Amino acid sequence: MKIKLGVIFGGETVEHEVSIISALQAIKNIDTDKYEVIPIYISKDRLWYTGHILLDIDTYKDFDNVKKYAKEVTLYKKDNTYYLGNTRGLFRKDLMDVDVILPIVHGNNVEDGSLAGLLESIGIPYVGSHVLGSALGQDKVVMKQVMASCNLPIVDYVWFYDNEYLDDKDGILKKIKKLGYPVVVKPSTLGSSVGIRVAKSEKEIEECIDEAITYDNKIVIEKMIDNLVEVNCSVLGNYQFQRVSVLEEVMGEDEILSYTDKYIGSSKTKGTASKGMASTSRIIPARISKDLTNKIQETSKEVFKILNLSGVCRIDYLINSKTKEFYVNEPNTIPGSLSFYLWKETNLSYKELLSELIQIAIKDYKNKSKKVKSFKTNILEGFNGSKGSKGIKN
Repeated sequence: MKIKLGVIFGGETVEHEVSIISALQAIKNIDTDKYEVIPIYISKDRLWYTGHILLDIDTYKDFDNVKKYAKEVTLYKKDNTYYLGNTRGLFRKDLMDVDVILPIVHGNNVEDGSLAGLLESIGIPYVGSHVLGSALGQDKVVMKQVMASCNLPIVDYVWFYDNEYLDDKDGILKKIKKLGYPVVVKPSTLGSSVGIRVAKSEKEIEECIDEAITYDNKIVIEKMIDNLVEVNCSVLGNYQFQRVSVLEEVMGEDEILSYTDKYIGSSKTKGTASKGMASTSRIIPARISKDLTNKIQETSKEVFKILNLSGVCRIDYLINSKTKEFYVNEPNTIPGSLSFYLWKETNLSYKELLSELIQIAIKDYKNKSKKVKSFKTNILEGFNGSKGSKGIKN
């Protein structure tokens, strides 16, 4: 009997379309001899839909098509089975059951632990990092604080909230000046390079911050690395074991790898947007020494464990090509295209990668099921409400 796999994608996020591309790309590579795929699309207004029409990328050229032809659903547990049921009509109807969830979502409101928390509360097995790992992987400030506490190499940075900048702009600009230009300005909790800009001087910094604030209430400013080379490493596993991929050297037309570089493509790669991160210009393996490669791969395993990650992630690095110093930039807990192109070069096909991810999720679910989640006893059983809180032992 096939495992019924619900693939969730979309969501209210600036990376909505990127998620669609990544998800449909994965669905085409799932082993249909083992898994029955059920697409579950979250619209930009947070409604959930299912239906075969969601498998056609042309559907999303006009999002009204989804509301017209797909079924609006909700996910719930009933009689120890997980169902997608309709949300319209007087009575909820069980449309289909689901065994495991594969989230392929990017950005705020989904990848940041929000979706993981919902799936945890329902109780269904799911692929990828759980709530803590997802949240840490999304917030660039908190992840840096955690990594710094574990002596992982990170770039110098300052951070602040939008209200702090509005209240004390001069004070914050002084901190940035002390950091030294050029700097990279980033919204703290976004991905796919959205809202990220380089400021080379005080003349440029305010405009960059103003743009970042339109996306997020927390801003991080990083010292830009001289002689910059960007490399990425993917990690597959859970807290018990980790496998690392070959390294890629990512090439961009901009000073830093931009949203355009990642998903829209340059003039040379025009028309490749539907390939997602797979369309990015890259060199595999990265043109760095074997010793440096080994150090980055071992650091990637450390980052994976320290940040409580699971499934497949991509960890991005910044290298000073002259000094050979490297810095952890950030992890991507659900990377674009699931970094299949790195695993392909590590002799693991996309089909095999997806199957391994699902098996890790099932194994983790079984292990967690053995842990104590609640007590059979009920401390309220003998509680006398008339006596107020005195009936509860402190």
